[in-house]
Amino acid sequence: MILENKARDYNDMRKHFRAVLFDLDGTLLDTLGDIAESANAALDRLGLPGWPVEAYRNFIGDGVENLARRIMPAEQHEPGMLQQFGQLFREEYGRRWTHSTQPYPGIPELLETLTAQQIPMAVLSNKPDEFTQQCVRRFLSRWPFRMVQGDRPGQPRKPDPTGALQMAEALGTPPEATVYLGDTKTDMQTAQAAGMFAVGALWGFRTAEELLAHGAQRLLNHPLELLPLLEGV
Repeated sequence: MILENKARDYNDMRKHFRAVLFDLDGTLLDTLGDIAESANAALDRLGLPGWPVEAYRNFIGDGVENLARRIMPAEQHEPGMLQQFGQLFREEYGRRWTHSTQPYPGIPELLETLTAQQIPMAVLSNKPDEFTQQCVRRFLSRWPFRMVQGDRPGQPRKPDPTGALQMAEALGTPPEATVYLGDTKTDMQTAQAAGMFAVGALWGFRTAEELLAHGAQRLLNHPLELLPLLEGV
């Protein structure tokens, strides 16, 4: 596609990439339906209107507090209301996080190949850590991620590069040798800030335009398109 041609061609660098850091929602797992239904249920308990499921493509990716700010009326943004939404959302998501969530087509095959090639992998998400861990155990336990981390108290969330840099260290690869695969501008900004190779997943929640505008160096239409970047490892 034309937009892909605008991204820089790094085929000559592919042998330098030795590890992969993944986002979770919208990259490895299609969680849109369960998140949207949980958020709408929390809004309903607060007496507020919900949103269409597809609208959540633009709401997800920056943590629960930012999700609340995007879907709640501005007059409801005082700290107490945001905190209450967060508590209700966690309760509702805890009831339905397995209802429709599943790996995207091609993800199992990608992870199987990377595992066979002994390429180190990790997951870094802005989803609350307890749900990040649960989702990986439930849907992705067949594959050996060396580190899995979600949003934790005291840890800056993406796009701050702290978590990504810690993961590169845990994977035993320098940032410039690490591919970062994600589906939102937050992921591309994280990769750029950490000095990693930013790859945008077009099967996820956001558009090619957004990904390119925030630093994507390669766009993929299908998960298996990641493999040529790692040839020669």
